[in-house]
Amino acid sequence: MQFIRRLLGRFSRDMGIDLGTANTLVHVRGRGILLREPSVVAIDRDTKRVLAVGEEAKRMLGRTPGSIVATRPLKDGVIADFEQTERMLRYFITKVNRRGALSAPRVVVGIPSGVTEVERRAVIDATKKAGAKEAYLIEEPMAAAIGAGLPIVDPTGSMIVDIGGGTTEVAVISLSGIVTSRSIRVAGDEIDEAITAYVRRTYNLFIGDRTAEDAKFSVGSAYPGETARTMEVRGRDLLTGLPRSAIISSDEIREAIQEPLNAIVEAVKVTLETCPPELSADIMERGIVLAGGGALLDGLDRLISRETSMPVHIADDPLSCVVIGTGRVLEEIQTNPLLRKVLRSA
Repeated sequence: MQFIRRLLGRFSRDMGIDLGTANTLVHVRGRGILLREPSVVAIDRDTKRVLAVGEEAKRMLGRTPGSIVATRPLKDGVIADFEQTERMLRYFITKVNRRGALSAPRVVVGIPSGVTEVERRAVIDATKKAGAKEAYLIEEPMAAAIGAGLPIVDPTGSMIVDIGGGTTEVAVISLSGIVTSRSIRVAGDEIDEAITAYVRRTYNLFIGDRTAEDAKFSVGSAYPGETARTMEVRGRDLLTGLPRSAIISSDEIREAIQEPLNAIVEAVKVTLETCPPELSADIMERGIVLAGGGALLDGLDRLISRETSMPVHIADDPLSCVVIGTGRVLEEIQTNPLLRKVLRSA
């Protein structure tokens, strides 16, 4: 009987999806992470036909003619364009399920903890219209904690800070439940925008989002380092309209991103302030775990540690924590009933 159950589970191709503002990752039950692509859709403005999705569409951002528009259908972690989100999900689900399956997959989707009921319903509807047999939701901080290997089912406190593209999720978890949490719509995109604004204000140079993101990870830092690094950024001169470049340093980028970083640190502090004292003691001992793409920003762990006087650790694979968590829930839900508590359905 167990063999038959495993066989049917393999053929059903159940999926866990990290539906992120910047990137979408898909974990297929029993096979691991099979897809990691940007959450971008390119369509023909006149015919509304989808021309590209994912990596191919991202290469078109800022470079398309008037008849083609490349957009991100999600903003701040929630659906901004329902139709394009459905098309993107359908493309991703089909791409990882090319061989076909005996039945449509069950899908678990990670969503921000601060979304409204209407936004939850929109994600479920889009997932089902994209081809899912059943759609379940899991809050991103819970999925990230599972993916990071935190003992979420134990009666001890675990704190996760998931910094994605559109939202930062901070949560204290114990006994398969979120004890206290805070979700703010300040994350990687706002950090990129702060860099763009700084370069525009300081150098009269307009740079694109991709250039700002490259600068953030190449020379950006949240905490003063031993040596200053520099990078050449290229864009359009706001005075002459001609292409021009400028040299920007890590110190300048750290100055540019102070406001969004302060908002993230404040969210962590507020969550700690509302945490029960017994769980606070656990966090003091075990530390705070960082996940999401924002965790890769140089020095962010040291900044949060300094501001909270707590040990801070970066997850082993911060970019994949949420989707790994959705996959583990799918694989262990039959053997670990406590994990069923973390899922929500329509």
